[in-house]
Amino acid sequence: MRLYAVVAASGFRRYATYRIATFAGIFTNTVFGFILAYTYVALWDERPGLGGYDQAQALTYVWLGQALLMTCAVMGGSFQDELIERIRTGDVAIDLYRPVDFQLWWLAGDLGRAAFHLLGRGVVPVVFGAVAFDLALPSDPLVWPAFLLSVLLAVVVSFAIRFLVALSAFWLLDGAGVVQMAMLVGLFFSGQLLPLTLFPGALGTLARALPWSSMLQVPADVLLGKHTGWGLVQAYAFQAGWAAALLALGRLLQGVATRRVVVQGG
Repeated sequence: MRLYAVVAASGFRRYATYRIATFAGIFTNTVFGFILAYTYVALWDERPGLGGYDQAQALTYVWLGQALLMTCAVMGGSFQDELIERIRTGDVAIDLYRPVDFQLWWLAGDLGRAAFHLLGRGVVPVVFGAVAFDLALPSDPLVWPAFLLSVLLAVVVSFAIRFLVALSAFWLLDGAGVVQMAMLVGLFFSGQLLPLTLFPGALGTLARALPWSSMLQVPADVLLGKHTGWGLVQAYAFQAGWAAALLALGRLLQGVATRRVVVQGG
């Protein structure tokens, strides 16, 4: 496990080197946060309590969305693009022959990336939001570690989805189409556009049951105190269940792809 800890630390340092990109990202997240926040203010002025949130909770949801957008890579990117390119060029064969777990290697690097984005691009926009608006941030200090655990599970679910998207390149060669579809689905069903509690009827039930809801909706509700006691355990189980299922599917497809590479290489 020490090796994967080193890989995670390397992933953190790798993204920390892009200082200008980080500042640009903070600026972008903050600007879009203000745009969305004022939109939510207008909407909640007309419909107080919409989706089960008061205005302060809705605004908190907005800024958490900006904090987790890059942390959970809701729009894709990060290792996914690199892995697709390595599959396209055939360099992935070298990765598969290394004496390390292929999936864990990429997961460790992505956890390092996520940790940097949470600290580097997540905290500052939320601070700006807290200064400009009345946010419903928890006063109970125990809520924060509960939230961070939910974020960790969210990142693992996000990784598992992006890993599957990247593996599609073994069969499609050009994974651009799958990447675009995954980005659109992720934005819609994660709750980045609107809280999933606003989705009506069967659509709302489906959206909350899909794995993308783990990326924002569940962590946000944990911070907002919507999940407590047994409900919190169920929220963790939901995220962990999707993470385990998607990682297992990724490992299965990885095995199929590895055999294909070995056969072609032989």
